Amino acid sequence: DGGWHRSQDLRPYDSMLSELADPGLAPDLLRLRELIRSWRFYDHVRTDAGAPARAARIGTRTPVLSADGGDLAAALQTILEIGDDAALDEAVTDAFPGSRVRVCDSGGRFEIQLTQRGLKRPLGPAELSDGTLRYLLWTAALLTPRPPELLVLNEPETSLHPELLDPLAHLILAAARTSQVVVVTHARPLAQALERGASRHRTDVNSIELVKESGRTTVAGREGLLDEPLWYWPKR
Repeated sequence: DGGWHRSQDLRPYDSMLSELADPGLAPDLLRLRELIRSWRFYDHVRTDAGAPARAARIGTRTPVLSADGGDLAAALQTILEIGDDAALDEAVTDAFPGSRVRVCDSGGRFEIQLTQRGLKRPLGPAELSDGTLRYLLWTAALLTPRPPELLVLNEPETSLHPELLDPLAHLILAAARTSQVVVVTHARPLAQALERGASRHRTDVNSIELVKESGRTTVAGREGLLDEPLWYWPKR
């Protein structure tokens, strides 16, 4: 009848999003739940010798890179097949001139291979440096064929060579055209690269700098205890 329906079984600790998101009775709640589920948070993606991204894994259609990056090869192959393959090639060339990344299928198990200028054979995932592997992981996450409403990257500059920060900034800004991207970084060069590239990518960058003095963390330029950052949501 278009009115509200009260559930007698909803307990105080239950969530309306999990219990009442019904396509017939509460389509708005269902849409909100699915929107929140699409949010992605990449906090610590491993690149050590035993990292999941270095191992071959059974390949399946993977439009979203997993949190541990273990399905990197499948995610890259998905971009090549149904995503922006030209952007993928450009991102790799931008970071590693003359290089190309491809996915090798061995009995249904996928593994990445990076062909670099001057090398007679491609490099497998076990041979890639931590920085190279991490850049490819960010490439797969940011070029996803299924962009989320919100994408959060925590310290993406970790183990990256300084020369990779500009290419990474280009990837982040390109992703910001379809997603709200939040980047937490300790690398001032990355923050500056994002600010420099904003006009080129026709997107807005809102920077909030935190400083620590005498054991207290404050927002730069705002000294009062009750001061808050001026939150500004960039235009889409």
